[in-house]
Amino acid sequence: MERGNSFFFYDLETSGLNPREDRIMQFAGQRTDMDLNPIGEPVNLLVKMTDDALPNPGAIMVTGITPQQTLADGMSEAEFVRYVTEEVFTPGTVAVGYNTVRFDDEFMRAILWRNFYDPYEWEWRDGRSRWDMLDVVRLTRALRPEGINWPVREDGKATNRLELITKLNGLEHAHAHDALSDVYATIAVANLIKQKQPELFGYLFKMRDKKEVKKLANLDNKQPFVYASGRYATEYEKTTVVFPLAPGRNGNLLVYDLRYNLKELLERVTTLEGDPQNVCDSKILGEEKSAGPAKVKFFPVVKELCYNKCPAVAPLGVLEKADGWKKIGLTREKVEENLQILLKHPEFAEQMRSQYENRPEFPPTLEPEVALYDGFLNERDKIKVAAVRNADENKLADFHPDFDDVRLPELLLHYKGRNFPQSLSESEYEKWETYRQERLARQAPRFLEELKAVYEKDKFISEELKLYFESLMV
Repeated sequence: MERGNSFFFYDLETSGLNPREDRIMQFAGQRTDMDLNPIGEPVNLLVKMTDDALPNPGAIMVTGITPQQTLADGMSEAEFVRYVTEEVFTPGTVAVGYNTVRFDDEFMRAILWRNFYDPYEWEWRDGRSRWDMLDVVRLTRALRPEGINWPVREDGKATNRLELITKLNGLEHAHAHDALSDVYATIAVANLIKQKQPELFGYLFKMRDKKEVKKLANLDNKQPFVYASGRYATEYEKTTVVFPLAPGRNGNLLVYDLRYNLKELLERVTTLEGDPQNVCDSKILGEEKSAGPAKVKFFPVVKELCYNKCPAVAPLGVLEKADGWKKIGLTREKVEENLQILLKHPEFAEQMRSQYENRPEFPPTLEPEVALYDGFLNERDKIKVAAVRNADENKLADFHPDFDDVRLPELLLHYKGRNFPQSLSESEYEKWETYRQERLARQAPRFLEELKAVYEKDKFISEELKLYFESLMV
């Protein structure tokens, strides 16, 4: 297997599911060598809940971490990001977890940005990289499941929940939804796959590099390939055969699922919705098999493959071994037939390209905290941003950089308000309080509704959340 310096397995517990609104409350991790042997002591930190955000009561019920606990025992956001950038995501580190690429990494970018750190460098600079064991699990289950016990739900459908995989394979996982426990479970599952399917493990580790992915999935040398994604059907182990179709946003790639006959699809969408271009929304109607009445379910047809999100892809040759075609419910003949139909409709690829090109990746926002995807900083602002994060409370009080980027002045005000409130002048304090109260007022109806819905699950936590809410709204 390709060598590196070390893995750092990490997991977050957050105040909700939206990195644009919610906050990191717990960060835990364990460094290992490239053979998955632990290095040093584990990391297990709480991060103080900021007073401009209300938690999702349902999320708190799952984790059991109250805002009051984070305030008593946690680091401020500014302290936390300094620690992880200097002590955790060190040169040569491969950051890895279970669904981290689509969840935890987004929270990390958001907290770095609002605390005046580059939101991307921790992923790639100085030999760093990232990986995600969830898609490794998906492709292993689909193509090379031998030697591993795979869980199913009560309704008979496959599931890749971490706590179920560990339980079924006799791996330790003491407390699901505790960040450090989930870290140890992820390491154990990685070890299991590495032992049982070392060739696939090593291959997918190499494919975390977007340059390697582009060798297989590109528009210059179009070839069908195997692709596992959470958006594909559970019935086929989340795995299918796709074909490069057109450019996506930000240099990504649109791929077409060769499980489907395009001619039949266009006829069906026209019948159902009156506009063939509705298929550009990447979904078609299907029927989910169940014991009761058939349920309407959507399956993706055209999907955006993001090169920098460690996609689980493999050449078609992997299907020739161990009944690979049968495992994912396809045949080479069906794939070839659907490919030929697709190639007869070049206008479809152009429709897809146009549709995605005009679709924003992230909804617009007026808040600078969540505007990190609105553009990169220029070199002049990068110098000033570094000065901000290196300034203490006293220096920040008289620090008013002339930023070029319009997002940064307000972001600085909020950064000071959350982390260094004593550095605010009287006028700055008034602006911060106005912003904070408006943001809390916007979140309050949702918070109160959700608190009412979960109140009976744990009255102690519910009362703690109620007290926290009242303390912020005075």
